[in-house]
Formats: sequence, C-alpha cells, structure tokens
Amino acid sequence: MGPTASGKTALACQLYEQGNFELISVDSALVFKDMDIGTAKPTKEELLQYPHHLIDIISPLEVYSAANFVEDACSLIDDMHARGKTPILVGGTMLYFKALLEGLSSNLPSADYPLAGEKFKVSDKQRIIRALEVYKLTGQPITKLQAEQPKNVPYRYNFHNYALMPDRAELHQRIAQRLKIMWDIGFLNEVEAL
Repeated sequence: MGPTASGKTALACQLYEQGNFELISVDSALVFKDMDIGTAKPTKEELLQYPHHLIDIISPLEVYSAANFVEDACSLIDDMHARGKTPILVGGTMLYFKALLEGLSSNLPSADYPLAGEKFKVSDKQRIIRALEVYKLTGQPITKLQAEQPKNVPYRYNFHNYALMPDRAELHQRIAQRLKIMWDIGFLNEVEAL
C-alpha cells in the first residue's frame, strides 16, 4: 500500500516474477473499464505479463463498494490459497485495505447509487455522498452506526502489511511527472469519451 506514484505496481510486478504469487488490485478506480490513463492503470501489455485481479471488472456506470471488494478479494484469496499461490494485494485505496483488515459494520444499508447520484454534483466526494445516503436511509449519522455495529473481520488470513512512503518532495515530483505523461498520452480524450 502507499500513496499515488509511490512505486507500488512496479514493486508488485518485481515480486510477481520472483515467486509463486498472484496480484490483486486494491484500487477503487482500476475496477472501472475505459478509465485507463487517468487512473494510471497498468497497460494491456503489463497486464498480460503481470495479471492483476479486480481490474476492468465493471463499467463506470456501475457501483463497486468496499463490501464488494472484501467479498471479491476473499474469494480470490481463498482460490489462490487452494492452488498453492500467495496473494499480493497492491494499491492505494485505504478504505479497501481497512475493510479487508478490520471488517465492515454489518448492518449499514447497501449502496443506493441512483438515489445518491440524483442529489449531488459529480464534484462531490464519494464519502460525503455515502454519509448523506446512510443518513437518508436510516435517519442516523453513519459515524453512529459504524461505532455501534460489530465488525465482520475476516480473521482467516494472516496479513503482512507493507507501505511504500517515499520522501514527499520526491513523491510530488513523481506525481507531476505522471500527470504530464497522462496529458501527453491523451487523458483529455479519455475524459471526453467517458
């Protein structure tokens, strides 16, 4: 795990080559098809050489929650273990990591994307939408529900957690360089197409 442009994918690919590993993406943007440049998704060639699970699984019009991620990741981990493989979970969506490592509140309502989507502008943050949605559906603040509900922690796994944390100045330089490359290879066209 680690911030954008910290080198997570490159490290995961190096590890993939060295052992009996499979890669699981822990990135809330990479699940979407046709969002390649702006998400810094590994290229099709990279994905052929270093296959990642949970990339390009839904359209940008569909919803994929942390609960969906936990369910899919646990299924993949179980399958990998059954085949004698070791999963490497790589990405920067900390909510997904937190949900997998600590569990989720069990009685929160499921997402109602159309209802939330009608009420908010595209520029609003996903978590604010979710908090408002939960309040509308339950009449209670999400923080209260989260504090009251027992967690469904998937204790059946032993995780070894590693975070890449480059120097902030270096990281900002990498992000600026990545953004320049994104513009050069057609980020604006990708956004217009979406």
